[in-house]
Amino acid sequence: MKRFEKHIFICENKRPEGHPRGCCADRSSQQLRDLFKKRIKELGLNADIRANAAGCLDACEYGVALVVYPEQIWYGNVTANDVEEILQEHIIKNIPVERLKINDDKYNRDEIRI
Repeated sequence: MKRFEKHIFICENKRPEGHPRGCCADRSSQQLRDLFKKRIKELGLNADIRANAAGCLDACEYGVALVVYPEQIWYGNVTANDVEEILQEHIIKNIPVERLKINDDKYNRDEIRI
């Protein structure tokens, strides 16, 4: 049974204060997830799309990070101003938002998909 078409995993990792890598929680990632959930519901997509909290995605250097599955598209430095664009373009139209993509082979593994 396929429950959701897409999952948006938003890093909400919390590191100790002063940690050199910082953390997404200190960059308002929980509020970002709440906004995704609110808009998904308002758009009537909540039966097919799920926004989930994630632990550390190990992409701290990219600000608030999230990944969209099943495509495995990683986004960085995401703010509340980017939520609508991600939903409209990537989630609804299946067109990734290039300006927010993390362009690092560590996070984009198209070549190893089976």
